[in-house]
Amino acid sequence: MLKDIIPSQTRRKILALFYQNFGESYHLRRVCREVEQEINAVKRELDILEKAHILKKEKRLNKSIYSLNTAYGLFDEFLRIFAKEGALAQKILKEKGVLGKVTFVAMSLKLVKKESLKPSEIYMLFVGTIVGPEIQKVIQSVEKLYPFEINYTIMSKSEFDYRKKQNDPFIWTFLREPKVMIIGSESALML
Repeated sequence: MLKDIIPSQTRRKILALFYQNFGESYHLRRVCREVEQEINAVKRELDILEKAHILKKEKRLNKSIYSLNTAYGLFDEFLRIFAKEGALAQKILKEKGVLGKVTFVAMSLKLVKKESLKPSEIYMLFVGTIVGPEIQKVIQSVEKLYPFEINYTIMSKSEFDYRKKQNDPFIWTFLREPKVMIIGSESALML
């Protein structure tokens, strides 16, 4: 999907590396190793991304260290795009057929940013006629990529609608948070 919008494979890989590893910083050679591209191509793309203010460059000793510029105007949009391209979202989309009749899957941006939650919060919401053990398998298969357990909840569409209508604080706390829609649209989720 992204190759139609960002034709440079090296640039796509670099953006994915930074946005899917939020908060990490990398030097040039490590970026080359991670994206498995030649140093000249990586250097050229890093320069382009820094000039566009997507990445920041900081000199440390003899190395240039690159990190995401969280003040970039389209930062949150890129974060959502690359979250949908990440391992968890792709696994959910790949396994959608065995997960049941899925109406919505929403993921908190806190999960993407690898931020910890309060005990009463969740990282993901699954709505529909869902096969719980299959969801559990999907979550467990990618959980090692995160420094914590991925809290999620599963609800039928009728239970979700009822709890939303009753102003359930558990549901509304999640719905008010910034999120990434993996399946379904945010406007339909909020109706």
